[in-house]
Parts: sequence; C-alpha cells; structure tokens
Amino acid sequence: MNTGTRPAGNPIDKSPTWLALRKHRDAIKRSSLEQLFHSQPGRGANFSASGGPVYLNYSKNLVSEETLQLLVELADSAELTRAIEDLFNGQPVNNTERRAALHTALRGSATRDESIGRFVSQTLERMAAFSRGLRDGSITSSTGKPFKTLVNIGIGGSDLGPRLAINAFPDLDKEGLTIHFAANIDSGDLQQTLQSCTPETTLFMVSSKSFSTLETLHNAQAARRWLSDAGVAQACQHHHFAIATANPEAAQKWGASADRIFPLGEWVGGRYSLWSAIGLPVMAGLGETAFTALLNGAREMDNHFREAPFASNLPVVHGLLAIWQRNFLGYHSQAVLPYIHGLALLPCYLQQLVMESLGKSVRRDGTALDIDTGAVVWGEEGTNGQHSFHQLLLQGTETVPVDFIITQSPHCEIDAHRHLVANCLAQSRALMQGRSRDQAFRELLDKGFSQAVAKNLALHQVVTGNRPSNTLILDDLSPRSLGALLAFYEHSVYVQSTIWDINPFDQWGVELGKNLSREIYDALNATGKNQATAMIGDKATDALLERLLPSHPKKN
Repeated sequence: MNTGTRPAGNPIDKSPTWLALRKHRDAIKRSSLEQLFHSQPGRGANFSASGGPVYLNYSKNLVSEETLQLLVELADSAELTRAIEDLFNGQPVNNTERRAALHTALRGSATRDESIGRFVSQTLERMAAFSRGLRDGSITSSTGKPFKTLVNIGIGGSDLGPRLAINAFPDLDKEGLTIHFAANIDSGDLQQTLQSCTPETTLFMVSSKSFSTLETLHNAQAARRWLSDAGVAQACQHHHFAIATANPEAAQKWGASADRIFPLGEWVGGRYSLWSAIGLPVMAGLGETAFTALLNGAREMDNHFREAPFASNLPVVHGLLAIWQRNFLGYHSQAVLPYIHGLALLPCYLQQLVMESLGKSVRRDGTALDIDTGAVVWGEEGTNGQHSFHQLLLQGTETVPVDFIITQSPHCEIDAHRHLVANCLAQSRALMQGRSRDQAFRELLDKGFSQAVAKNLALHQVVTGNRPSNTLILDDLSPRSLGALLAFYEHSVYVQSTIWDINPFDQWGVELGKNLSREIYDALNATGKNQATAMIGDKATDALLERLLPSHPKKN
C-alpha cells in the first residue's frame, strides 16, 4: 500500500531544484517588488489565479516567472501529482496511524471506495432529517416542547469549524435555532453560555471523535448536572443530547440514544471535520441549503486542486509560495487578515489547521528534518488589526507575509464595504511601497515642521516596504465561498506537507500534553498523607506543585 513516503536518501532539500532555488533566491533578493512591477507592466494581472469563487493575486511576492517555474519543478520533484491522487483515492496518507484522510469525500468528491460514498450519503440524510425536525419543531425535548437553543460542546476541530461557519452568517436564517458554543474546560465558559438557555428547550450537541476528549466529556457531564438541577430526570435526559463521534459504543454507554448518534469515519481528522457530522450545528442553525452550499464550494475547490495545472492552481501556488517564504526567505510567521467581520474567527480556525498539521520535525519515515516546517499563523479581522499590530507588520524588524481577504460583492453596507476594500488595498500597498526618508521629510515640511525637526522625525517615519502579501478576493460572503476558501487552505497545507515529506494528519505532540496532564491532575487531587508524596519526579513541575498544593507552606 502506498503511504507517499519518499526514500530516506532523497530529502527534498538535497534535490537539484532546491539547490537551484537557493541560488535563484540570492539573485532575486537584489531586486525589489517595486522594481519587478516596473519591469513587468502586466505583473498585477499575470501573477494571479482563480478557482471557483476565489481569486488569488500573488503579484506582491518577491517572485519572478523563473521563481514560479522552479517552484513547480520542486512540486514535480516531490511527486505532488501522485500525492494529490493518493489523498483523493483513499491511500493511507496518514501513515503513522495507517489511515486515509478522506475529508474530500465528505463534500462529494469522488473516491474509489464506494462504501465511503454510501456512508457519507446516509449520514448526510440523517443529519438533514434531524435538522429539519429541530427547525420545524417535530423533534422535541423531554417535556414535548420544541428546542429553541442548541449548545455545541466540543473543542479543537469539533468547535472551531462550526463556530466559524455559524459566526459568518448570523442573518442567514433568522427563524432557526439559536446556536451557542462551549469548548474550554474552564467552567466559566459553559456557565456563561447556559445563562441564556432554558433547560427544557435546550439541546446539547456533544462532538468528540474518540468520545474520550477530556474537555468535551467534562462539559457534557456539567450539562447533565444543569439539566438535573432544573428537574429534568436522568432517565429523560437523552432527549437533550445529540452526539457526533467515531465511537458510538462509548456514546451509548454514556447514555445517548442510538437514533441521536451521528457517526464519523476514522478517516476524518478532527481539524478537517467541519464537513462531517461535526457540522450538524451548522446545518441545524443555517439550514440544509446553506450546508449543502458549503459542501459544494469545497468540492469546487477540490476539483480545481485535482485538475488545474500547477502554475494556475490556487492551493498549489499558495502552498509553494509558503515554502518559498519559509525555507528560502526565512520568514517565521504568516498573518491572515480578513477584511470581513463574518470571518473574524478565520485566523483561529487556520491556527489549528496549519500549525497542528505542519508543526512537525521529522519526515514520514521518522528521519529528522534539516529544514524549517510550519510557520506561526496569526491575525485579526480588518480594520481592527490596523489599530493593533499593523505597526509591527509595517515597521517591525521581522518580515511577516500577509494574506489579505476581501469580497467582490458588498457583504455589508456599501459605503462600509468600500472603506474595508480601501483600507485592505492601502495596507497591502504600504507593505510593498513603504515610505522613504526623503518622502517622510518632504511630507513633514509640507505640514509646517522646521527642517531640523523634519530631518529628525523623518528617521522615525521610514517604512522600508518590500514586504510580501497575497490578496484573496471572494465573489461574496456566502456558504459556497466559505467552503471554497477553507478547502483552499486545506489543500495549501497538503502541498506544503508533500514538499517537506511530513504527515499533516497526526498530532502526537498534542497527545503528549494530554497524557502528562493526567498525572499532574492526580497529584493535585491527592489528599492527606498522600499529598506529601504527590510529586511526579520532575523538579521543575514539582516546584510548582509545592506552590499550588494547599498543605505546603508558601514561600514569598
């Protein structure tokens, strides 16, 4: 069975194309973005690509036609075409867990396994029927009343995707359920949510692939106690829970009704699970039509990714540019700045997608990498970020590539949309052009400053420019466009993982932290004589436990 692993003796950073890119990097760094635009009058239009409802303009990157050609050759060296087919055809691309990663099948993209297609169709039909019942009131609570509120209890991929989609379209279905989200094990999160809920009309959606996630089960138990305190008998509480999981046996043992358990395939990674039963709150809150449009938009991007030539393939170009920025230009982080309030949660969503997928230091065969992998992803909605961290983007000592995101059609009041677009394009322009000391000096003189003051102050107003950015333009803010955008980023991540020959579908570092927390939790729960020996043998952690355990004197 093909796992996509390349021979250990052929690391990508020793390939002829990688070495050619290094040599090319040294040459092109002598140019500037301004010079590239001056020498290439059609650059603004030529360095772009479209796929479905997404347009990508990458002309403000320090790349030339030669750069792009070499990057495409790098993709060929990494056998990206084969890797893409392995992904869609259900090969065990998650090689450490011996699993496929068939999130593309969830949105109807073809796969060779017909049983997967039947599973997806049957699950969608059940989700649609349940959502319709919630929305028309035919599915009721333990008291026979229609549900008015759905609280999604999940964390990570079981929270971020549905939360993003619901937050993106608050006015899409005004007559639907009110959807809330609780993720943090901090009891304040769920308690705050429940303050606006009524027990007899509240349904809890518990989402956990393994049905063993600490935070999720802790909050689910808290929800049960809340129902009990309100007089809902334990024997009737199953009416108030729906479950999305790949472990239905554990969910039934917990007390869920079989007809309210919606299955996940083992071949769906958590951060790729919005398209599965994890998306049930989206279907229930926004409606079946909206959820179908979300899937359709993602499938459009799947088809584009699978069929378009690399040079005009949005995820491929974006992923290769990320490789160029990380490994050849040495940039450490990536900012994502949506100038769309509905996408305010996109940076949070992408933090998990990108950093959990690409935060790896060994190749698929376990050998150590000699090159950097995933960058730090961060960001904020525009224009809020302009009054926060854009100072660092423009004048900081580190260059941070930026993805700007706007819509073609107004998604808000027309004048407000024009302000958003104007600010977005202005920030992109400022990053590229900057401001010289002479420009700053002349501007200060024009404002009436003396030459002496202007000369000194101009030093502080220099913006070096020549800082890269992409501009993504969505046709509109709609479920279709959001689906395409999220699939675009998914596939960009896969491109990067293929070049580096890493597994983007496991997360063993996360598992380590979970396991260590259990031992420390037991130490914190130790009482009496046991507390004196409740140390775990790690001097650094034990010092903190001594401070935290109540029986130990505090040293100030």
